[in-house]
Amino acid sequence: MTALSAAAARTTLAGLRDDIAAGRLIPYLGPDLLVADGQPAPVPVTTRGLADRLNAKVAVPGRIRGNMWSVAQYIESRRHRQTLEKLLAEIFAPPTAPTPLHRWLAGLPDLPMIVDTWYDGAMAQALAEVRGGSAGAGWGQVQGVTRNGEWRDIWRKAFDAAGTEVEETAAEGWQTILYKPHGSVAPAGNYLVSDADYVEVLTEIDIQTPIPPRLKDLRTTRGFVFLGCRFYDQMLRIYARQIIKRSQGPYYAVLGEAPTRNEEKFFAEQGIQVLPVPLAEAMAVLAGQVAEAA
Repeated sequence: MTALSAAAARTTLAGLRDDIAAGRLIPYLGPDLLVADGQPAPVPVTTRGLADRLNAKVAVPGRIRGNMWSVAQYIESRRHRQTLEKLLAEIFAPPTAPTPLHRWLAGLPDLPMIVDTWYDGAMAQALAEVRGGSAGAGWGQVQGVTRNGEWRDIWRKAFDAAGTEVEETAAEGWQTILYKPHGSVAPAGNYLVSDADYVEVLTEIDIQTPIPPRLKDLRTTRGFVFLGCRFYDQMLRIYARQIIKRSQGPYYAVLGEAPTRNEEKFFAEQGIQVLPVPLAEAMAVLAGQVAEAA
């Protein structure tokens, strides 16, 4: 991983705005966007935070208390899947207001895909506000789904801008696809969250079965920009690695804080250029709230 000075990182960041707008780079969004302004979010923004919220509703053994996937699995096993999904719906029910960055991305006509890795609906809300929420608005979502209770060989579901489930082939006609690999509270409460959810996914993800065909096609000529993402957990790194697999690059990650050792190793292995710029500043530059990088 090549270290950039703060000044060089800001210069690079300013140039990325055009690449994203032109659709040459795919934004890969994480939950830190929701708290970049320093204000608390109405929903959890970390796996540990979500584990804590679930544990507050259903007490779990201390040895797993901070592990979101294990906490969710415990609740699913002891209280049933419906209980887990009801709790997640309650936790993510408070609306998350889109940031200026979300709205800027929503207004880019040449951006073919946005990857959004958290369960909130801020990016979808921005798309609805900017482009409309009707079936013909030219955008929709492809979400990862649990195979719990499913007898079909299914990994994803697609929803048009109105929130109606459609065949995934409909995404071929959308101007922009919002890809939610772990699911989302809206429109149908799909969640990949428990250990069991990921068992089958992880057995297939190396051969790319759960990855949408449209993403596989788009990434062959594009790179990714990681915004508001941290990769301190192996599950998060596995998903990022598989989503950018066989893509052309380049890759950038905005990271205003020092990376962990595991993150450093991940960035080096994947050839991801880290931009040491505070996330709020980076969002302002990309959204055009400042004329140029300082």
